[in-house]
Amino acid sequence: MLRDFEKHSLNGWKNPDVCIVGAGAAGISLARGLKDSGLEVLLLESGGSDYEKKTQAMAQGKNIGYDYYNLEDARLRFFGGTTAIWGGRCAELDDIDFEERSWVPHSGWPIKKADLNDYYTQARSMLELPEVPNNGHPEAKPNPVDPKYVDVAYWQFDDQFDRFTLRKCSDLADDTNIRIVLHANVTELKMNKAKSAIETIEISTAGGKRETITPKKVILATGGLENPRILLASNIGNEHDQVGRYFMEHPHARGGLIVPADHDKFSDLFKVYSHHDGIRYGMLFRPADGLQKDKKILNTSFSLRPSRHEGRNQVFYSRIYNRLRHKMAPTRFGRKLWSIVKRASRFAQSHVLPQQMSGKGKFGADGIYSVIRAEQAPNPDSRVVLSQDKDALGVPKIKLDWKFSDLDKESAKVLLEAFDCGLKDRGYGKSVLAEWFDDKSLEWQHDPLISNHDKGGFHHMGTTRMGKDPKKSVVNADCQVHGVKNLYVVGSSVFTTSGWANPTLTILALSLRLADHLKAQKKA
Repeated sequence: MLRDFEKHSLNGWKNPDVCIVGAGAAGISLARGLKDSGLEVLLLESGGSDYEKKTQAMAQGKNIGYDYYNLEDARLRFFGGTTAIWGGRCAELDDIDFEERSWVPHSGWPIKKADLNDYYTQARSMLELPEVPNNGHPEAKPNPVDPKYVDVAYWQFDDQFDRFTLRKCSDLADDTNIRIVLHANVTELKMNKAKSAIETIEISTAGGKRETITPKKVILATGGLENPRILLASNIGNEHDQVGRYFMEHPHARGGLIVPADHDKFSDLFKVYSHHDGIRYGMLFRPADGLQKDKKILNTSFSLRPSRHEGRNQVFYSRIYNRLRHKMAPTRFGRKLWSIVKRASRFAQSHVLPQQMSGKGKFGADGIYSVIRAEQAPNPDSRVVLSQDKDALGVPKIKLDWKFSDLDKESAKVLLEAFDCGLKDRGYGKSVLAEWFDDKSLEWQHDPLISNHDKGGFHHMGTTRMGKDPKKSVVNADCQVHGVKNLYVVGSSVFTTSGWANPTLTILALSLRLADHLKAQKKA
């Protein structure tokens, strides 16, 4: 069932068994996981069914650390959330990502990869993606370089751009136990007198219409910037000053120039994109587990892309893409134009990119480059904090203090050096490291020519991290906030470490796992 809080009363909907705050990929997947549970579920969305400027303005904030995207544009506030402009990359975290690594401070999840395996399967099913082997491709060729240096892995792509929009979620809107409320901005969570549980949720429309919800259980599913914002603004879950810390991204950078010994052979061995049974796959490289342990580096990654040399102008289609992605409002019309450009980009990947890789046609590229998509080490000083400024509803805005560690840069450098050794060993050519890696004055360097998203993947992770110790984390292994018996957080904000994998598939898996936990509690 569906109501718009701007237009209708919430009478009869104010005492749900479960209240999910945020209708993005996490909240929608969690609601789907609870559909047949017999629980009354209230799904609150701050925006409507499409982009609205007045609602989006409440995502404003300030960057006070390393240069990042405008925070108002870094996540979307309407039904479906940022997945409305999602690129569709899907991959699982690796086993090593969950392990406590002695060389990676603050690493180690309280769960193992095996705890998510069944949920990864369910998540792929939701996205209509097939099961794949560990390296992510059903017909992957043997690793072209010695696996002692690097491993080959793959993304699967979900190319349905509007999968999480309201019109594709009629199964939720039509369900009598799922109640969706649009234009419901959470302004505060309030505890009971014993400070042991959430008693009420205060919500408001952008115009100031207010209401109080009294749920039995509350799940925050508003993303890696808004989840900590709500907790900090409500002064909940932060007894040990952990909320908002450990902010991680997947920062992008120019890795180095690839110089093939034989372009034709190289393009055949290093096929960047491929298709199997209608599903698109993308190749990437990560450090072998043995290399990570030997060199004490992160599970970072890079992909290959024909690109212009540093300092040149962007090619026209990249300028068009960036104008649509970053300058045009993401309304339904704007997203439609963006999807058309994305489809044109996929066509180019299938037809133009092989020519560029083989050296038979430049088409705006000067050479083949490695594109770093890095893992960041968990860093407690990289964090989200509250500002003195407030939004239209009186909720404090955020400040993002994004920081890097020496391990972030060193890991990417070691990986590229290993790839260079692997290429030379087999006579495939060489990889020339980008100069910024040896500049000690630079902790990182973005490059708008190397990726359409030059700063990072819009992946906001770690700010309500999962852990066993309340002094070092915000939620436990079941995503429950330490010390608050009916409050949970789900999404990439609970990631303890980030690995190289794009977070969406893991977000879905964690949401489905939480759904099972809530259903088991109902039966207990």
